[in-house]
Amino acid sequence: MLLPDRHLVADLLGRYRAWERLVLADPHDDAARRRFEDVAYTLCVLMGQRTAREAILKAESYLRHIRPVPLFAEVEGGRA
Repeated sequence: MLLPDRHLVADLLGRYRAWERLVLADPHDDAARRRFEDVAYTLCVLMGQRTAREAILKAESYLRHIRPVPLFAEVEGGRA
């Protein structure tokens, strides 16, 4: 099963929260609202969810439970 890159999920979640704060601070800023909705949509697609709220919950859960993956395979005897 393919899983999304944890760094991308974390980045999108951070962007979502930042745009959310900006939209809440100025609800009439159409450009900020569009960017916020774009990030929300991307999270929905990436996490396979229908709503932004479901995508956020799944992304947060995913980041809590993912195990780090080593960059290089462990080698026995010091050689690949």
